[in-house]
Amino acid sequence: MAEGIAETPPRLPDLLETGWRLLDEVDTSTEPSSGVPAVQDKVRRGLDLLQQAARGVAQLDLFSQNEDLEEIASADLKYLLLPALLGALTMKQVNLSKRLEHVQSARAHFMDFLKLCKNYQIGKFHLPPTPESPNENEPTESTSGAGPAGTQSSLVAMASGRQAKIERYKQKKEVENRLASMKAFVESGQAEEEQIREFYVLQIQKWITTSLDEIESIDQEMVILRGRNALKQASAPPQTSQHPRTAMKPFILTRDTVQAKVLGAGYPSLATMTVNDWYEQRCKQDIMPDKGKLQTTADLSEEELQKEQQEKKVEEDDEETLQKTRAWEDWKDTHPRGFGNRKNMG
Repeated sequence: MAEGIAETPPRLPDLLETGWRLLDEVDTSTEPSSGVPAVQDKVRRGLDLLQQAARGVAQLDLFSQNEDLEEIASADLKYLLLPALLGALTMKQVNLSKRLEHVQSARAHFMDFLKLCKNYQIGKFHLPPTPESPNENEPTESTSGAGPAGTQSSLVAMASGRQAKIERYKQKKEVENRLASMKAFVESGQAEEEQIREFYVLQIQKWITTSLDEIESIDQEMVILRGRNALKQASAPPQTSQHPRTAMKPFILTRDTVQAKVLGAGYPSLATMTVNDWYEQRCKQDIMPDKGKLQTTADLSEEELQKEQQEKKVEEDDEETLQKTRAWEDWKDTHPRGFGNRKNMG
């Protein structure tokens, strides 16, 4: 029996072409939301294919900082677009809990692409400043501080940025029109090398404009996302380290040890303890302040002590005490209170 044939790994051009096509399909999708599972599946597959292509380019070492644009083969120019395509697909991911992570990753991809273009001197542009802190987009005292000078410089910066954005938009539209007229000719395989080279250089110029616009939007969104996260942390309840109290078993409070023994015989399923034992236990658990022991039988008055001793004898079924108690109860029944007091009778 013939052994199974190993599956041929996809070629580098196929990885780039398929990942790029999936990005175009997501951009032109008629779905009402980019969060639709079918759309997000294309985003995931496109990211996987483009990441494989980026690893292949790194292994082949296609690009070097010591070479010029003319030294790159026309067929290899399209691989310069990989970081920009990865950034665009990363922005298409829909997950609110990881949104800050996604926009930061996309920004890094766009910056890699712009640095690569800057190294090969493709296009004329300034690299966006790298954010150094969560407040990098907040106005500083030097640009928007008090005084006419700060206000004037801020207005000039805003006008300059707006004008640059308008120029980029015009250039992008012009490049897109030229690409549209060349795309079918290049994809049919009938274009010559110079035409192929011009086509991909135009693609790179188009994505330079796109990357600059995306980074500007990302920086604004990151300020909002970080502010929202800070607000959530501030409104979260503080974490308190409270030690849980030890759960106590149910018990019956008794007056003394003898009574504990008597009641304990009737309630075998419950623990019994004296008042003093209970108080000492609570003091050891820091539940009650230890302000001295509870009053013991030695602190009771003599009359209360006698009464207590009599109750003990009754509980212990002392015969003599029971007879005296019963005789006294019978005598009280036949002799009402005040009986025999004749001193004040008329």
